[in-house]
Amino acid sequence: MGDCKPGNPEVEVGEDLIVAAKSIARALGSKKNLTNGERKILADLGTKLSSLMTNRSTLNEIQVEDFGDIEVRLTSIQDKVLGWEADQTMIWDSSSNEANEYLNTVEEAHQLIESLESLCLSKDDEKYELLHKANDVLQTAMIRLEDEFRYMLVQNRQPCAPEHMSFRSCEEDAVDENSLMSFGDDSIEDSFQRDSVSRASEDSIIDLVRPEVIPDLRGIANMMFNCNYDQECTQAYTNLRRDALDECLSYLEIQKLSIEDVRKMEWVSLNSKIRRWVWVMKIFVRIYLASEKWLSEQIFEELGPVRLDCFVEASKASILQLLNFAEAMSIGPHQPEKLVRILDMYEVLADVLPDIDALYFGEAGSSVSMECHDVLLRLGDSVKATVIEFENAIASNPSTNPVSGGGIHPLTRYVMNYMRTLTDYGQTLDLLLKDCDEGDPILLSPDTSPTKEEENKSTDSSGRKSPMAHQFLSFASSLESNLDEKSKLYKDASLQHVFLMNNIHYMAQKVKGAELRLIFGDDWIRKHNRKFQQHAMSYQRASWSYILSLLKEEGIQNPGSNSISKSLLKERLRSFYLAFEEIYKVQSAWLIPDPQLREDLQISTSLNVIQAYRTFVGRHSNDISDKLIKYSADDMENYLMDLFEGSSKLLQNSSRR
Repeated sequence: MGDCKPGNPEVEVGEDLIVAAKSIARALGSKKNLTNGERKILADLGTKLSSLMTNRSTLNEIQVEDFGDIEVRLTSIQDKVLGWEADQTMIWDSSSNEANEYLNTVEEAHQLIESLESLCLSKDDEKYELLHKANDVLQTAMIRLEDEFRYMLVQNRQPCAPEHMSFRSCEEDAVDENSLMSFGDDSIEDSFQRDSVSRASEDSIIDLVRPEVIPDLRGIANMMFNCNYDQECTQAYTNLRRDALDECLSYLEIQKLSIEDVRKMEWVSLNSKIRRWVWVMKIFVRIYLASEKWLSEQIFEELGPVRLDCFVEASKASILQLLNFAEAMSIGPHQPEKLVRILDMYEVLADVLPDIDALYFGEAGSSVSMECHDVLLRLGDSVKATVIEFENAIASNPSTNPVSGGGIHPLTRYVMNYMRTLTDYGQTLDLLLKDCDEGDPILLSPDTSPTKEEENKSTDSSGRKSPMAHQFLSFASSLESNLDEKSKLYKDASLQHVFLMNNIHYMAQKVKGAELRLIFGDDWIRKHNRKFQQHAMSYQRASWSYILSLLKEEGIQNPGSNSISKSLLKERLRSFYLAFEEIYKVQSAWLIPDPQLREDLQISTSLNVIQAYRTFVGRHSNDISDKLIKYSADDMENYLMDLFEGSSKLLQNSSRR
């Protein structure tokens, strides 16, 4: 209560305001084609003018009203307020008439207090005691209104809409991704399958509180604010709605986890939680937070910035809980198997960031909006750090035990399928990797830099390759360098070539797919087709040069003449069969997984060997008896088709021996 001066200046000021308000109202009212803003100003002026007139009338009445009349009015108000205190029934459960009557009673008490306060009563004035009593009555009424407000918010709260609860936890489908060596072709596709929620199902406002009680809640809020009990009203609202959103997150199976909890979690479980987070983040922001803000705007519609303040206070804890999980993921460790999931988190947060900025604007929401932007940056940094770790893991993958039969190394499968999966994140990777220099020694060492030929097809219209293409070429080069080292684990030079042929062929076939072809380009594919074909030819030379040399004419003539030595011819055939049997035994256990590649090499080998065998036997048919022919050409041709099947076999003695 301000200082009071003789002459009741408040009344004089009030009269001046009324005169000014009437003047403005007349000026606006006479104007044609009012804008919407001017119409609102005119309506607000009318409301304020009516209130000023009512207050002035009440003040004049109080000034002339004697103590007894005021006491009677106050007693009537008190009886109505205390009458409901004795009743256990909730007022708004009774009837709308009862509720309106109670609000009118509270408004009457409020006006009486304002009028008494305007008289600047001294403690000795008999009306001062009435003012004290009126304040007690109003406080009782405010406590009751707060209880009614809480009750209505709780009793009319809507459950989390079941149509948005369709996420199926994939924890039972998760694969142990603790190693670069964990995936085959099928499992990596399942493990890295990209999660998505349709935008149409995300964007909708739902009723978090039954819409029929919104006008009653708004009426109570307005009354409590008018009576300067705004703090009690907003605190009751934000506490209840904060709890409601917290329960919603629990229903969505989002746990409160510390950074340490996340760091200690097994990857299978963590992978499932990330996938759920990605799904929840979209619908929580676009459905539940949007609906929460709409609820706040409806209830506090007439109270200006309070609408945003209440929404922010009610929702801040829940959105920060989601962001804390993302922050924990961004901290690390930056394990390669987490890259796809971190990209999922980055993309979904980037996707909802405009929604978050729209929800949390101005001074009230700036802290939440800034935190979202900061977490997004940290996730981006985590992606870049994980890309570096991924390439380091490729380059340093230990070479200890050779793959059985020279087949496709798990590292090759992992890297190529991983890159194919990463193509889904092309725009994001280009954005995040664009700041990395092409010559960055961390991302690209000189030994693993792609050649000019490899770069030709991964460029934009200006001739510059995209950051993702540059990085993928580096991944592939690192993989090839590692495969070269792994090939040295095989003591047999022929098997080294089979191993490299298998793996380079696998890489080329994967790149031929639509996703990777656009990144690597046709030149890269042609170059690597030549590479695996060269290894196929090198295999043939290493494996069959000696055996084919046994079918040559040199060295089987009798000394000093051109006649054929039958003993040397017999020895030559015996050596040929022994060498063929050894190759058959060993190389039938070798493996070429790709059926077409296996058949091509079998046919190519058969053409060389069988043709040489037929020619040799045919040329010396007069010198070779049937009993010396251990295998027919057709038998040998069939035997060659057993090579590279991954199962060691022994030749049975021919009946023609």
